[in-house]
Amino acid sequence: MSYNSADVLPDFLRCMTTQTHREYLLFVVDNASKDTTEHILRKCADERLRIIANPDNRGVAEGNNQGIRAALDAGCQSVLLINNDTEFESTLIAQLDEGLDRYCVDMVCPKMLYYHEPKRIWAAGGELQPWLGYRSRHFGLLAEDDGTYDTPITITYIPTCCVLLRSTVIRTIGLMDPLYFVYLDDVDFMYRAYKAGLKLMYLPNISLLHKVGGSTGGENGPFYVRFSTRNRVYYLLKHFGIIRSGPWLLVEQIFFLYRFLFRKDSWTDMILRQRSFCDGFGVFRKSRQKCASGTD
Repeated sequence: MSYNSADVLPDFLRCMTTQTHREYLLFVVDNASKDTTEHILRKCADERLRIIANPDNRGVAEGNNQGIRAALDAGCQSVLLINNDTEFESTLIAQLDEGLDRYCVDMVCPKMLYYHEPKRIWAAGGELQPWLGYRSRHFGLLAEDDGTYDTPITITYIPTCCVLLRSTVIRTIGLMDPLYFVYLDDVDFMYRAYKAGLKLMYLPNISLLHKVGGSTGGENGPFYVRFSTRNRVYYLLKHFGIIRSGPWLLVEQIFFLYRFLFRKDSWTDMILRQRSFCDGFGVFRKSRQKCASGTD
């Protein structure tokens, strides 16, 4: 999925088109980029590239869904979800594909390192934390890549920055939930996989560099605060209902108050978090209405 990705696309396309594993199709879903993203894509001469150009921004989750549908319609037996703000070795796909069969699992992921600090870990696998309402956590976040996280292990979470999954995963748990738009769509997807008993393996012998950036304003930016808060509420209500979610939702409110009282948030920030919190209930109601009407 791409959105105003002109700065990172050339390096990403170079990495993709030089893969030693040659039998693949590259579906790039562009969410109505305003920069030269589409021009760069159309200049790429690789015949395996397929461009899906949306007339508007349909979000990360639905963009991924469009690519997944296209891959399955083309007969692909596995699907690689990967960010275009990454760079990686020419053996990435081959090694991930080999890992699926070696460990007999449903999904595999590599070690993910910071692009600007390639010896520092962004995600060495991860987990869903039941005691925190199945909140996600990256293993090794910000740690030095000193060998501590070099053991292949079964995990319960990885961001969809890079994950290879068998087509049977989609047939088992369905597509990503487009109501998230952005943020927590991957947590929702991994939680559903976890509940279905699907296996996800972390493969530390494979790595990529992630250009973790601030295109959405960073973790303190209004865009991130709005969607992460809204989606956290929706995620809890969707999977656990109002009563079971009560304690976790209360913790969210205590967190908001803490940030305000200790001057980590302004009054404007506090209002944004509260509005976004309420918006989460609105998204949940919308999802229930869609289920009741039988629409996707």
